[in-house]
Amino acid sequence: MFFDEFDALGSQRTAPNDVGEARRILNSFLQMIEQDESNSLIVCASNHEEILDHALFRRFDDVVRYRLPGPAEILTLFEGRLTQYVRGEFPWNQLAALADGLSSAEITLVAQDAIKDLLIDERDEITLPLLEEAIADRRGMAHDLST
Repeated sequence: MFFDEFDALGSQRTAPNDVGEARRILNSFLQMIEQDESNSLIVCASNHEEILDHALFRRFDDVVRYRLPGPAEILTLFEGRLTQYVRGEFPWNQLAALADGLSSAEITLVAQDAIKDLLIDERDEITLPLLEEAIADRRGMAHDLST
């Protein structure tokens, strides 16, 4: 069983915005986990570990944390998606600093956005300014969604 965006279900029961119904649902989920004798695998995913109820962590065998990519991973993500769209000496190393703080998913979306712009605008190649614009757009979207 896979529960995505698990923080919607598993947020701390002592949170100030907690409502009784959500607490009852979480309590039922915790009981289900404890009583489960099947061979099922239960996987939960959240981008907000800090708001998850601490009782959840005692009921799972493993917790896998994914951190933001470092410079080497950023370059690998960009090169893997964009190499066929650039020409000559491309300043790959500048991308690591420009995309610092973005998640792997956001970097992938930046690359996809740049490819779309390349195709829509009928450009010959992806350039650093095109990627800078795509990164700025992605950061702007993330900022708008967080406020």
